[in-house]
Amino acid sequence: MLERLRDPQTAAAYLSAAAGEDDPGAFLQALRNVTEAMGGISKIASRTGLNRQQLYRTLSKEGNPELRSLTKILDASGLQFVVAAKPARRNQAATRRRAKGEAVKLAA
Repeated sequence: MLERLRDPQTAAAYLSAAAGEDDPGAFLQALRNVTEAMGGISKIASRTGLNRQQLYRTLSKEGNPELRSLTKILDASGLQFVVAAKPARRNQAATRRRAKGEAVKLAA
């Protein structure tokens, strides 16, 4: 797994999927896995200017990283922080009603 996470595209997709979970700890664990794949805690610590202990705490499941730290870790891993709009969700009940109405029209 770590070998595949060395690819920035794969790492980005992995982190995006983890960010979509309802568990912030899952994202931090995923980021720690990417950090390990990109050279380990010591290497990322030296690239970010954060100390190793701080990085270990930040990337623990109970971690609560500041945006600045998160951005530094991503940058040191060859990634960037991006915000995107959520895909529009259609009201499922309205969609079912419309589909049922279409079926009635077709049957008539």
